Amino acid sequence: MAQGLTIHNFDFAKLMEFAQTAKGDVYLKTADGDVLNLKSRLTQLLALAGTIDWGNVGEAVVICNDPDDESRLFRLNLYGPESEKK
Repeated sequence: MAQGLTIHNFDFAKLMEFAQTAKGDVYLKTADGDVLNLKSRLTQLLALAGTIDWGNVGEAVVICNDPDDESRLFRLNLYGPESEKK
Protein backbone atom coordinates (compact mmCIF):
# COMPACT_ATOMS: atom_id res chain seq x y z
CA MET A 1 0.00 0.00 0.00
CA ALA A 2 1.25 3.50 -0.84
CA GLN A 3 2.74 5.83 1.78
CA GLY A 4 -0.14 8.31 1.75
CA LEU A 5 -0.61 12.01 2.25
CA THR A 6 -0.96 13.54 5.71
CA ILE A 7 -3.81 16.03 5.86
CA HIS A 8 -4.49 18.58 8.58
CA ASN A 9 -7.69 20.27 9.81
CA PHE A 10 -9.80 18.68 7.09
CA ASP A 11 -13.59 18.43 7.06
CA PHE A 12 -14.51 14.72 7.14
CA ALA A 13 -17.63 15.26 5.01
CA LYS A 14 -15.49 16.88 2.29
CA LEU A 15 -13.06 13.98 2.51
CA MET A 16 -15.93 11.52 1.98
CA GLU A 17 -17.14 13.62 -0.97
CA PHE A 18 -13.61 13.53 -2.43
CA ALA A 19 -13.51 9.73 -2.01
CA GLN A 20 -16.75 9.33 -3.94
CA THR A 21 -15.37 11.23 -6.94
CA ALA A 22 -11.97 9.50 -6.87
CA LYS A 23 -10.99 7.16 -9.70
CA GLY A 24 -9.47 4.56 -7.38
CA ASP A 25 -9.86 3.49 -3.78
CA VAL A 26 -9.17 6.02 -1.02
CA TYR A 27 -8.15 4.90 2.46
CA LEU A 28 -7.97 6.76 5.76
CA LYS A 29 -5.34 5.54 8.22
CA THR A 30 -6.28 6.39 11.80
CA ALA A 31 -3.93 7.15 14.69
CA ASP A 32 -4.76 3.66 16.03
CA GLY A 33 -3.43 2.09 12.82
CA ASP A 34 -6.85 1.16 11.42
CA VAL A 35 -7.23 1.58 7.66
CA LEU A 36 -10.73 2.51 6.45
CA ASN A 37 -11.77 2.32 2.81
CA LEU A 38 -13.68 5.59 2.33
CA LYS A 39 -15.49 4.17 -0.70
CA SER A 40 -16.87 1.32 1.39
CA ARG A 41 -20.62 1.40 2.06
CA LEU A 42 -19.94 0.21 5.63
CA THR A 43 -17.59 3.12 6.33
CA GLN A 44 -20.11 5.54 4.80
CA LEU A 45 -22.95 4.12 6.91
CA LEU A 46 -20.86 4.29 10.09
CA ALA A 47 -19.97 7.90 9.34
CA LEU A 48 -23.60 8.81 8.64
CA ALA A 49 -24.76 7.01 11.78
CA GLY A 50 -22.34 9.09 13.84
CA THR A 51 -20.25 6.10 14.90
CA ILE A 52 -17.29 7.88 13.34
CA ASP A 53 -17.40 11.39 14.77
CA TRP A 54 -14.69 13.39 13.03
CA GLY A 55 -16.29 16.73 12.20
CA ASN A 56 -12.87 18.13 11.45
CA VAL A 57 -9.97 15.76 11.01
CA GLY A 58 -7.07 17.17 13.04
CA GLU A 59 -4.53 14.99 11.27
CA ALA A 60 -4.90 11.82 9.24
CA VAL A 61 -3.11 9.90 6.54
CA VAL A 62 -5.04 9.46 3.31
CA ILE A 63 -3.87 6.81 0.87
CA CYS A 64 -4.99 6.94 -2.77
CA ASN A 65 -4.47 4.04 -5.17
CA ASP A 66 -4.59 6.35 -8.19
CA PRO A 67 -1.79 8.95 -8.61
CA ASP A 68 -4.25 11.44 -10.16
CA ASP A 69 -6.45 11.19 -7.06
CA GLU A 70 -3.45 11.82 -4.82
CA SER A 71 -2.53 14.92 -6.85
CA ARG A 72 -6.11 16.19 -6.64
CA LEU A 73 -6.19 15.56 -2.87
CA PHE A 74 -2.89 17.40 -2.46
CA ARG A 75 -4.28 20.46 -4.26
CA LEU A 76 -7.55 20.28 -2.34
CA ASN A 77 -5.76 20.04 1.01
CA LEU A 78 -3.42 22.95 0.34
CA TYR A 79 -5.61 25.32 -1.63
CA GLY A 80 -9.22 24.39 -0.82
CA PRO A 81 -11.80 23.28 -3.37
CA GLU A 82 -10.82 23.83 -6.99
CA SER A 83 -13.78 26.17 -7.49
CA GLU A 84 -12.34 28.53 -4.84
CA LYS A 85 -8.96 28.88 -6.62
CA LYS A 86 -10.30 31.42 -9.10
